Amino acid sequence: MFKKVQIFPKSSGISPYVWLMFCILPFYFIFRSSSDIEIVTGILLIILFFFCYRLTLNAKGWPVYVGISIQIAISIAMTLLFSYAYFAFFLAFFIGNIQNKAGFITLYTVHIVTSFVTVNLGFILQDKFFITQTPFILISLIAVILLPLGSYNRNKQGELQEQLKDANIRIAELVKLEERQRIARDLHDTLGQKLSLIGLKSDLASKLIVKNPDRARSEIKDVQQTARTALKEVRLLVSRMRGARLEDEIASASQILKAAQIKFNVEGNETLPSITLLSESVLSMCLKEAVTNVVKHSGATACSLVLEQTQTEVVMKVHDNGKGGADALNFKQGHGLQGMKERLEFVNGTLEISMSEGTTLITRIPQIIKRPDKEDNV
Repeated sequence: MFKKVQIFPKSSGISPYVWLMFCILPFYFIFRSSSDIEIVTGILLIILFFFCYRLTLNAKGWPVYVGISIQIAISIAMTLLFSYAYFAFFLAFFIGNIQNKAGFITLYTVHIVTSFVTVNLGFILQDKFFITQTPFILISLIAVILLPLGSYNRNKQGELQEQLKDANIRIAELVKLEERQRIARDLHDTLGQKLSLIGLKSDLASKLIVKNPDRARSEIKDVQQTARTALKEVRLLVSRMRGARLEDEIASASQILKAAQIKFNVEGNETLPSITLLSESVLSMCLKEAVTNVVKHSGATACSLVLEQTQTEVVMKVHDNGKGGADALNFKQGHGLQGMKERLEFVNGTLEISMSEGTTLITRIPQIIKRPDKEDNV
């Protein structure tokens, strides 16, 4: 198998036929010389130039700088001895492909200085053939200035695009991971309180089935209704993955607390105008988890919900008159309060817990006022 040998600059933006012309053209200049020694010297310089060019084309580190230094020296010699100043094109593209910023600036500066000094020396020596090339030499000097900058910026842009592509891939993976965690929390918040209530009601019904059959049947009906509600919520969660509405969650909390024989009172506006859907969804999930804690751990007989909305924040307070306990409010165990804390942190919210006269969970979310799509015309 033959390996592909790269001679011309990759993605140079110039046709390989043009580069081929620059490879053949120096031989025309050296054969103009009448001395055999000069012709041999010129051929050796050309061979050495392309040899160094090929070795440093894919090299890294100090060999690149040594190779370019040799090529700059050969370019100077070819300009002064044979009036051939066009090796600067090769060097211009090669220097533009250097990734290191300090190395690029150094070689770029050296190349410009040596090219201009050498051209000026050529004019000072008053070589007639050199002077006849003045328009092409001026174009070469412009290329020495512009081509490295264009190549360097193009390579940097390509590198940034690759980094952006990798970053987008990592972001997509993180989004998937966060979505899985969110779904896990939503399933826990949705099913957790319902299953807890079903277990509570089932235990109560089993105790009352002999002593009070009518009451036991009522509890079994509540279990059936709770199971249907849980199934409906799971279907909505899986099929739509929609944001939870606070008004719907308050109605669900009222039903659950009533089934648990806990008095429920609501103060404030349940609709919370001008609140974002994300903030409302977070508050709804926090309310769901708070009600779950009241039913499972508090032993309370009453629970109150207070909603307050100001220009700067939305505050939701869930208070119960139960016993509470530090074990029930452990952030490090389970998904409950830890999930609330993570959700609130996502919207720059905070969670406070007060153990005075029962337990009070206070959630605060910064208020972002929604601007109307269209302003009323006066």
